[in-house]
Amino acid sequence: MKFVGPHVSAAGGVDQAVLRAHELEATAFALFTKNQRQWRAAPLAEDVIQRFKAACEQYGYSSNQILPHDSYLINLGHPVEEALEKSREAFIDELQRCEQLGLSLLNFHPGSHLMQVDEDTCLATIAESINIALDKTRGVTAVIENTAGQGSNLGFRFEHLAAIIDGVEDKSRVGVCIDTCHAFAAGYDLRTQETCEQTFKHFAEVVGFEYLRGMHLNDAKSAFNSRVDRHHSLGEGNIGNTAFSYIMRDPRFDNIPMILETVNPDIWRDEIAWLKAEQQGCGDDAA
Repeated sequence: MKFVGPHVSAAGGVDQAVLRAHELEATAFALFTKNQRQWRAAPLAEDVIQRFKAACEQYGYSSNQILPHDSYLINLGHPVEEALEKSREAFIDELQRCEQLGLSLLNFHPGSHLMQVDEDTCLATIAESINIALDKTRGVTAVIENTAGQGSNLGFRFEHLAAIIDGVEDKSRVGVCIDTCHAFAAGYDLRTQETCEQTFKHFAEVVGFEYLRGMHLNDAKSAFNSRVDRHHSLGEGNIGNTAFSYIMRDPRFDNIPMILETVNPDIWRDEIAWLKAEQQGCGDDAA
């Protein structure tokens, strides 16, 4: 079973994100549980928590169909101690908010070395940050997202993801989310059946599908191996349709939330419908 849907707005309350996903006939969705561009947010009110849980139950969304994303400000590999502690505290708060909402996953960008420490040191810091956060929370898996590798961001090689996982003590509570745009921009080709097979064979060998907890299905405005993160609508970018058909027909991608972060919300419903048709092997050539 494939779960597909967009990253929807939580404006007006997190329960509204559930309604927006349902209106798009989505079987998965992502959301921010707080303003993603601010360090602090008011605690979740009990009535908001209950409305969210009730909406999920009403519309049939279980926790393994929902992939919340943490704040963009957080850098779990920050080389400066004071800034690192601020990021760790914010990450723990994000995990706790997921706990309160009954969610079992939290997607996050691993971190950046800011040209101040080497990659290995930064990766070890990220793993230690995850260990600290998991020790203070329960029931939520930390889901590391691969990056395009812009600037000093780590996570653009599958080996980076594997190194972080290796440093996490509780392997049952760590996983990865593969963003197709990021992978393509980082040098993992997805334009043909053959290159998809090669890329995901490499992923299986380096990281392992047992750690795959989510996907971000995005075409790319950016060029192959450009290390530039620019999303596009499905079939309209440099990746094309093949990769998304491949993913929808491959059982290794079953039972995880697959999230659209494509650039035109007006066609999300169409993109969802096309992906659902591809799962059955009956989609046409256009998203």
